[in-house]
Amino acid sequence: MASSSSLAFSLSLLLALILCFSPTESSKTIGKGYRLISIEESPDGGFIGYLQVKQKNKIYGSDITTLRLFVKHETDSRLRVHITDAKQQRWEVPYNLLPREQPPQVGKVIGKSRKSPITVQEISGSELIFSYTTDPFTFAVKRRSNHETLFNTSRSLVFKDQYLEISTSLPKEASLYGLGENSQANGIKLVPNEPYTLYTEDVSAINLNTDLYGSHPMYMDLRNVGGKAYAHAVLLLNSNGMDVFYRGDSLTYKVIGGVFDFYFIAGPSPLNVVDQYTQLIGRPAPMPYWSLGFHQCRWGYHNLSVVEDVVDNYKKAKIPLDVIWNDDDHMDGHKDFTLNPVAYPRAKLLAFLDKIHKIGMKYIVINDPGIGVNASYGTFQRAMAADVFIKYEGKPFLAQVWPGPVYFPDFLNPKTVSWWGDEIKRFHDLVPIDGLWIDMNEVSNFCSGLCTIPQGKQCPSGEGPGWVCCLDCKNITKTRWDDPPYKINATGVVAPVGFKTIATSATHYNGVREYDAHSIYGFSETIATHKGLLDVKGKRPFILSRSTFVGSGKYAAHWTGDNQGTWQSLQVSISTMLNFGIFGVPMVGSDICGFYPQPTEELCNRWIEVGAFYPFSRDHANYYSPRQELYQWDTVADSARNALGMRYKILPFLYTLNYEAHMTGAPIARPLFFSFPEYTECYGNSRQFLLGSSLMISPVLEQGKTEVEALFPPGSWYHMFDMTQAVVSKNGKRVTLPAPLNFVNVHLYQNTILPMQQGGLISKDARTTPFGLVITFPAGASEGYATGKLYLDEDELPEMKLGNGQSTYVDFYASVGNGTVKMWSQVKEGKFALSKGWVIEKVSVLGLRGTGQASEIQINGSPMTKKIEVSSKEHSYVIGLEDEEENKSVMVEVSGLEMLVGKDFNMSWKMGIN
Repeated sequence: MASSSSLAFSLSLLLALILCFSPTESSKTIGKGYRLISIEESPDGGFIGYLQVKQKNKIYGSDITTLRLFVKHETDSRLRVHITDAKQQRWEVPYNLLPREQPPQVGKVIGKSRKSPITVQEISGSELIFSYTTDPFTFAVKRRSNHETLFNTSRSLVFKDQYLEISTSLPKEASLYGLGENSQANGIKLVPNEPYTLYTEDVSAINLNTDLYGSHPMYMDLRNVGGKAYAHAVLLLNSNGMDVFYRGDSLTYKVIGGVFDFYFIAGPSPLNVVDQYTQLIGRPAPMPYWSLGFHQCRWGYHNLSVVEDVVDNYKKAKIPLDVIWNDDDHMDGHKDFTLNPVAYPRAKLLAFLDKIHKIGMKYIVINDPGIGVNASYGTFQRAMAADVFIKYEGKPFLAQVWPGPVYFPDFLNPKTVSWWGDEIKRFHDLVPIDGLWIDMNEVSNFCSGLCTIPQGKQCPSGEGPGWVCCLDCKNITKTRWDDPPYKINATGVVAPVGFKTIATSATHYNGVREYDAHSIYGFSETIATHKGLLDVKGKRPFILSRSTFVGSGKYAAHWTGDNQGTWQSLQVSISTMLNFGIFGVPMVGSDICGFYPQPTEELCNRWIEVGAFYPFSRDHANYYSPRQELYQWDTVADSARNALGMRYKILPFLYTLNYEAHMTGAPIARPLFFSFPEYTECYGNSRQFLLGSSLMISPVLEQGKTEVEALFPPGSWYHMFDMTQAVVSKNGKRVTLPAPLNFVNVHLYQNTILPMQQGGLISKDARTTPFGLVITFPAGASEGYATGKLYLDEDELPEMKLGNGQSTYVDFYASVGNGTVKMWSQVKEGKFALSKGWVIEKVSVLGLRGTGQASEIQINGSPMTKKIEVSSKEHSYVIGLEDEEENKSVMVEVSGLEMLVGKDFNMSWKMGIN
């Protein structure tokens, strides 16, 4: 459900952001830093050093006198720099939640330390070099190959119990991306002097440049050095609240706890960076094939008959639909793992689910972490018996969410994980759901402070908005955990860290404070939910989580929360989607047409033209908004059939990108600079995006526009809706393209082989249709080469991999030269594809030089004897201004083929010469 507690808060927060917040970073240095007093190599191949504070002060608390430095090149492309208290263990992101190498234990000195004086030294790896000075202690990370400094602690290090500060200088030409989650009005590229606060909050995504639902303290830095692009990433693995001040020539972290645990990722390409980053934090989760279809949801499907009508109306409108969702309308009194016996009677719901499951559709419901305090509620009874709730002074911490008074499960407790899995099983036995949507897990609380259930009145009363706090509450400020000395810019207005969430002095399992673990709550719930679904279903889990942290992509998809039906929210959705691909959460999308209020008809047209190409594509709306399913307007239905029709044709491509993401971390949706890192014009482009390396979406994002100005990196680009239309540019250029209301510009780049099928209204049906290959060469080139790939499997298997007898991988190749066109495949483990009978029925080759007359067609070395159809059309081009020469080429299509996907093939023909 929409975290509608944030709805009323949103407008006031927007005003407060404008009036109250001006990011203030003190230019005054706190203290004089630390000196390095010893350093030596450790048995595990790293280096251990000790730092001593130079001059104590009381600003934001007392300094920690002695720090332990640990430096290690963990791989050829990854350097770790870990700084903590030398004498006692401090809070870190739990190693069981995010598995990684553990540094040596603190509290003991290994071997004999070399005492000062220490000269400046370097600790060199294959690509990254760590260098340091001793007094004051500073360090730098450099790239070996080009000697660029990537990180340089230009100001004194500050390390107190509740305040850590460190800065790096940056060259002004560096382009930075990341540091989320937030809604970036200025696009994907970070803008100096904007606030970047990381602390998970239930704050509507309409609020720009403020901390939202997830915390991802990493950034990618892209630089063009002498015409060559180099990318690297920096992760500060820390779950405590933090402000990050980016000034263009510097970046400063101010963190309210934990440790400095830096990981430097060498790259040097953007794809290399994400590969190396997800190697550390976990590869993105494999997704079932159906999850790449279209999803429909709404908070306010009051009863089952409404849901049935929605499914029927999509079918009547001939708009694809794979998954129907319920917000909490199906629940009994908003309680998790329950069913409303009146609105959603079980027998009728089971009959409905049996009907849609038979045709391949799926059903997903919402789940919030707050468990209603209700003595007659079985889930609550079992939770109390298992003692699984977060505590405050020994008692379960009381909060309020949709059911009214609630307690929150502590997912750091192993008993909670078992109890949660049992509840998922019980509910799945009641209703055979196909996935879970976990919401409100920042954690969201409609109240603040220490609360009690009021005596003598009903809470909630049932009158007025359900997100108004009705508990009796008082502020908690008696501990330094509730009122830390440094105030992060929480919710954009320096709100208390316990505002509308769990009190930060509450405790988790083993005494862990909410103060430290706050931003990993959703992450820990996601892991428990993944385990529960996997244990119950034995199939590939599908989980959609609102709150995310470093590593969440290993288990779940993400949607960008409560957006608005506005043009600005449509524009911002692209930047947020692209950021999450960099964060290692590639299955991401925004509420299509906006969550609230109702969009205009024009906006919804344009939104589905973008949303049809989100990796996760779902229409979702608020309880208080009028209906906005895609069939509600005739024009929107036309746009949906057009855009989703293309999506369902390229599902094999999207699923292959899902496989690529799972194997290498590569985002499904990517900024243009991922494929064109040397082309600096695209570094700040947030109005277009790529699917994979070569399919570019150039949507209309402004009201009243019937044209779109699109940036085309150098090369040949072919329009997917009319492959005779192309854009050719030698050096890259901006082109104004026609974009009438029901039309979206989608272009395929040269040197690509794109596998497609014929589409359908449900992915299960679309998956059974014949394949076609679209092959693109540089326009009119006498020689060219193209590649593509295709991954197929039994898509609900828990693992996505080759070697299980139920998957096939195909590499496609094509070339043109000496008037001959050739294409061929190399199949790995073709048995699965052969068992499905998949065939390639058509090939379309674009950009060929010649007359288009194909002759001497051969397949697998033999002349073609079966009757086939060959056609050719001349391309129409938009030629770059720098290319005055007329450049004619043709598209050739050969159809009626029956080449087996699961078996190597080769095909060739001769082209007529002009």
